[in-house]
Amino acid sequence: MSRLKYLNHYPAAVTAKVENLLDRGELAGVIQRKYPTLHDIRSDKALYAYVMDLKNQYLRQSAPLSKIVYDDKLDVLHQALGLHSFVSRVQGGQLKAKNEIRIGAVFKIAPLPFLRAIAVHELAHLREKEHNKAFYKLCEYMEPDYHQLEFDLRLYLTCLEQSGPVYA
Repeated sequence: MSRLKYLNHYPAAVTAKVENLLDRGELAGVIQRKYPTLHDIRSDKALYAYVMDLKNQYLRQSAPLSKIVYDDKLDVLHQALGLHSFVSRVQGGQLKAKNEIRIGAVFKIAPLPFLRAIAVHELAHLREKEHNKAFYKLCEYMEPDYHQLEFDLRLYLTCLEQSGPVYA
């Protein structure tokens, strides 16, 4: 498996620079200089409030969210950063639908822009289920720097996997 699995689809020139930073042990420093502070959104209650503020600001007319939590069982280094699930249940004679957002617990200790990028990504799934052009346009609407944050987040995950914690 590639050492840069989060950067598989990036050009060779980009991945070579990242490999070089990893080899010299400088990737964590680059991330720390660009994102020097961590957020203080540690509880599920605070996360719910943060994501709902984003939703109310950009997606007021979208389906309601029933749950927004950090998920300790979500293995971000092997599956996903966050998870948007749409759950349908039959209750009596009616069909009840619930939208839930789960964000990997590893992001309890991360810079706020990374948490925002994940929240924006999962909120965009309320309107667009697939990762298509409309989906990414919606992400950019909510976070104009979305693509740069996604790349930096991939660098952060690479550093976590290869070198351990970025912020001690």
